[in-house]
Amino acid sequence: MTAAGLGHNKGPTMEAGQGWRRHCWTKARRDLLPRMPLEVVRIRVRRARELGLAFATYNTIRTTSGRDIVAFLFSTTALRLHKLADSLPKDRKTKLKLLQNCGGLYAAQPPFDAASLTKRLQGYGVTVDGALAAPGLHDSWSETRDRLKAALAAGKMPSDAVVIVGETALEREWCAAGAMAAFVPAQDYFAPLDQQTPPL
Repeated sequence: MTAAGLGHNKGPTMEAGQGWRRHCWTKARRDLLPRMPLEVVRIRVRRARELGLAFATYNTIRTTSGRDIVAFLFSTTALRLHKLADSLPKDRKTKLKLLQNCGGLYAAQPPFDAASLTKRLQGYGVTVDGALAAPGLHDSWSETRDRLKAALAAGKMPSDAVVIVGETALEREWCAAGAMAAFVPAQDYFAPLDQQTPPL
């Protein structure tokens, strides 16, 4: 067995004996997870539905962060709004309007700014709890962190209870820079619940 490199999650290797190692790894992970009372499972299933997340996705985020999700931060890329003339796709509009008991924050990427994005989304009947100019490619790690933290502080939202929904590696980096709860790819979030992939 080779030594695990930097960034390796210490999971099973792909060398000979992979089936046995996968079995051991799966069992070890399952044994580490707490066994939840049935009522807690029911509460989490209901909460996952309110948030538009599959139970496995919600439970992974909830267990990892240690707290409930209070808001989602959606990028304009995740919403498929790339140009000012673009319309919000039907699947995005429907899911955003169904979001319950959770804040909706929006990161405006060019050519949008926070005001124009807010106006556009409100025109579709989407509740906007906050909007910010999205961190860009040329922003440093600390600039990205500060911009995200300022937006969350304005809405009195703890960063480790906010999930980013995005489509690019840049947006995934926001999650680490802002110490957010998780990153969920837009293709998963806006997919039907039974087709969502739990975060790793």
